[in-house]
Amino acid sequence: MKVRIKLTEEALGLSASNPKIHEEFITSKSADAAKQEEELAALPASELIEKSMTVFSRDDDGMPIFWDYQIKGFFKDVIGALTEISDKEVKIGKTKLSKFTYKRVVDNYLFVFPRKIRLAPVNGICSRPLRAETMRGDRVALSSSETVPAGTEFEFEVRVLHDALSDLVRQALDYGKLKGFGQWRNSGKGRFEWKEVQ
Repeated sequence: MKVRIKLTEEALGLSASNPKIHEEFITSKSADAAKQEEELAALPASELIEKSMTVFSRDDDGMPIFWDYQIKGFFKDVIGALTEISDKEVKIGKTKLSKFTYKRVVDNYLFVFPRKIRLAPVNGICSRPLRAETMRGDRVALSSSETVPAGTEFEFEVRVLHDALSDLVRQALDYGKLKGFGQWRNSGKGRFEWKEVQ
């Protein structure tokens, strides 16, 4: 299915701006060396950003993008939540969807295309406090992220290898009115509306 998204709230970047952090923690999960190099090359110019900021990777024209796996991560997160609250049993082949199996099902049966999903130009920076409860007491740090504006539209294709997953994809997209794409999505950032297009 081909999907058109319209952000109703600004979305925040997901990529670490520091190439060393990105290489060590993000691209190291990929066994594909060409994809690792592509992602590192797509980070914005280092002199323009803070080292601790999250950013959008850029395409060849310098426009911000989501990577396919970042959209897939949204589906994994939301399908996990839907699985926990549903009292309806969903079977994908012989596998009953549960809080123990949904990640494997999404990884193996749901695919997003194209690899680079182009967005609107970056329109600002969102700074916010990050709070953590640690053994040494509460800690607060400041985090910053690039943003793309509400009203941004983009398209991608979702392919599923089992029909039972199609309904969950639509439910996950409907859930986007509550929880969207990108960093700090629990606060409402990245919320969206969607429609299926030909």
